[in-house]
Amino acid sequence: MDIIKQGVGKIFTNPDADTARAFFRTKSRKMENKLMSPKEAVEKFCHDGDYLTIGGFGANRIPTAVCHELVRQGRKNMGFAGHTSTHDFQILCAGKVFDKLDIAYIIGLEARGLSPNARKYMQSGEVEVCEWTNYTLSARLKAAAMGVSFLPIRNMMGTDTFTYSGAKMIECPYTGVKYAAVPALYPDVAAIHVHEADVYGNCRVRGISISDLDLARAAKRLIVTAERIIQNEEIRQEPTYTVIPYYLVDAVCEVPYGSYPGNMYGEYFSDEDHLREWLSVEKDPAAFKEFLDKNIYNCTSHFDYLRVNGGMEKMWELRHQELMVLKNAK
Repeated sequence: MDIIKQGVGKIFTNPDADTARAFFRTKSRKMENKLMSPKEAVEKFCHDGDYLTIGGFGANRIPTAVCHELVRQGRKNMGFAGHTSTHDFQILCAGKVFDKLDIAYIIGLEARGLSPNARKYMQSGEVEVCEWTNYTLSARLKAAAMGVSFLPIRNMMGTDTFTYSGAKMIECPYTGVKYAAVPALYPDVAAIHVHEADVYGNCRVRGISISDLDLARAAKRLIVTAERIIQNEEIRQEPTYTVIPYYLVDAVCEVPYGSYPGNMYGEYFSDEDHLREWLSVEKDPAAFKEFLDKNIYNCTSHFDYLRVNGGMEKMWELRHQELMVLKNAK
């Protein structure tokens, strides 16, 4: 197939579907207990130099405990997909976890504003970048989930984003129409926070899922954190609720309020005061160092993090806010 035009961006992962399939064939399909702590999961499945992708959407369903562990354990030189990322990106920038980045949505915390530290890190020259759009990264994950090396899309063409991406413009062999061919994205490791899971990794998600179902199928290793662990019998009673099956999952971690300070649909609202505190304290390097020590480095677990930020009293307050939002939406 002839290439009409191509971007100058670097592809950080191998899009070859056969190489990915060879790896996936080595994964166990045993239905076995995969319960472990986030600390153990990061130690076992996240390595320096790996390519990482985080699930969720904006501040919704962030696997915060995994992000904190990556910083606390000092992971470096990772690749990262900045796909609808907000507070997760902010955390990873605080630890300079990645130095290769596929950009779609970064630095901004939506209506809350821009992260000064994330912006500083991105302007430092320490990070190698390749530009995409949110949809393009979704398409790349879709291609990987389908087991193909690329997908043709009608996106980015005629823009500077295409120029600085790793996409290639091709001509359809059937119609002659021009498409942007985007390479499959097979992350080395992904982390997704869900509402419920059993010990084997069968997962339930409520509300918006964006590309998480494709991400679960594209990732070579998958860490799941869950608000609660439920019995496998309950999973079997309502099998259609299972959106991520056990054989895709490598680790299951029970982390109540695991998206905090982000929100969790039907469970709790985001802690807007704490997110504003992050944005404010980042402006002062000395104060930010103290803040990170208090909230990440001196905490041994997500439970410690919750305790230093109001504990169960704050969590119940956020839960009440979410329930009121749902009630008023009806």
